[in-house]
Amino acid sequence: MAGVKQARDGAVGILTLDEPASLNAMTPDLLGALAAGVAEVSAHEEVRALVLTGAGRGFCSGQNLEAAGALGEDLAAGVMRFYWPAFKALRECPVPVVVAVNGVAAGGGFSLAMAGDMIVAARSASFIQVFSRIALVPDLGSTWLLPRLIGRQRALELMLLNEPLTAERAQEIGLVRQVVDDAKLMEEAMTLARRLADGPTRALVATRTLVEESEHTSYEAQFRREIELQATIRKSADAVEGRKAFVEKRKAQFTGK
Repeated sequence: MAGVKQARDGAVGILTLDEPASLNAMTPDLLGALAAGVAEVSAHEEVRALVLTGAGRGFCSGQNLEAAGALGEDLAAGVMRFYWPAFKALRECPVPVVVAVNGVAAGGGFSLAMAGDMIVAARSASFIQVFSRIALVPDLGSTWLLPRLIGRQRALELMLLNEPLTAERAQEIGLVRQVVDDAKLMEEAMTLARRLADGPTRALVATRTLVEESEHTSYEAQFRREIELQATIRKSADAVEGRKAFVEKRKAQFTGK
């Protein structure tokens, strides 16, 4: 698929942004390929976790300015048509998503990294908002995602001052789960993805759904919503196996069903 490589390692699907000459800068074609790739890879019954990374020296350098004209005169309509489907696919992926950030994640690339469930960063990785440097506002979901991950004040600090965030600092403030040596990035990301793939997939994804919904509802409503979803999930094969394994004092063997 143009712009995005697909692979599978056992129960883990792998998508690689593959425009290294531009540090995987965003274009309508690249984001379209990513949306299609998420759908295709996660549709395999064997796939129970997904890893997203970038080829070459960077994860994603943001918008490819030379391709911006392809979005059309109505910028909002163009972005929602060409870019939103990829972000939506990651946020609603039917399996957990690990993002392995190699090198820079700038502007929209920073937004893309946050669209997954957990980030593993190479030691050389860096994150920068960049927008106010060119008199623009953050976009592609940054103002929704970043404050929820690291808090309002730290998010504004990154957005207003444009100071690059090292991988280590990103871990300190809760943006990144793990920082690893560059040579071990994919190894560690795959280890995490396999751990998730061994889990009760339906329950893991339902947990993500509840966390997403909690941003828009009251404590009481969320209290009820959790139990409503619990009543459905507890009938799954994995939930039955989990309870049985607990009683029998053994490790559960989940199948994702």
